[in-house]
Amino acid sequence: MEWHLTSDHIPLSVNIAIFEENIQTKKHTIIKDSEEENNFVSNLIKAIKGLNIDDIQSKESFKHIVQTFANCTERIWYKYSKIVNITKHSKV
Repeated sequence: MEWHLTSDHIPLSVNIAIFEENIQTKKHTIIKDSEEENNFVSNLIKAIKGLNIDDIQSKESFKHIVQTFANCTERIWYKYSKIVNITKHSKV
């Protein structure tokens, strides 16, 4: 017994969107147990101790303190980290 299905053949089209993606090939890192790591941690501790959190009176003063901390952290990070290439064998 043979089975044949009858149907109208309708062309099928599929649109596949391809988006351009920026793939990061470099990153900043600090080597574990290195002098740079020790300096980073020491400077970060100093930055935290230097924050004036005694008189937080408003949401705006709190935002200012948080932004100051973020800026200090970023500055210290870039001072002691180094740029390395990301390869397919890199641990991310």
